[in-house]
Amino acid sequence: MGQLSDTRAVVERYLAALNAGDADAVAACVTEDFHNEHTSATARSLTGRTTYRERLGGFLAEFQELHYEVEDLLVDDDRAAVGYRMTFRIGEKPVNVRGMFWFRVEEGLIAHRRDYWDGTTVQQQLEQ
Repeated sequence: MGQLSDTRAVVERYLAALNAGDADAVAACVTEDFHNEHTSATARSLTGRTTYRERLGGFLAEFQELHYEVEDLLVDDDRAAVGYRMTFRIGEKPVNVRGMFWFRVEEGLIAHRRDYWDGTTVQQQLEQ
């Protein structure tokens, strides 16, 4: 399989694991020194698969019925960009926000993920 196919496959596997709410499968898609970078002021970045896995349980529990709908997936060698629509519930409040992932893949695993979404949009929906 070529680099483009490898990159696309790992990104699709990662998104499917997130949509399934499977924290172990999500963590299995990333490198040991994975860097999870958030650009939203309300989110926290981290480094390391172990730390990421530890945080995933709380994230998946808080963001109930989490689903990423891929709007666009672009792959260039070991990098991918995914435009998405993320939906979830917090308590009884439904949330719908558009965002963008940027990924860098190394040896079939995600080494770096950058997540762009507007925390203010989320907050406004939760306050309605």
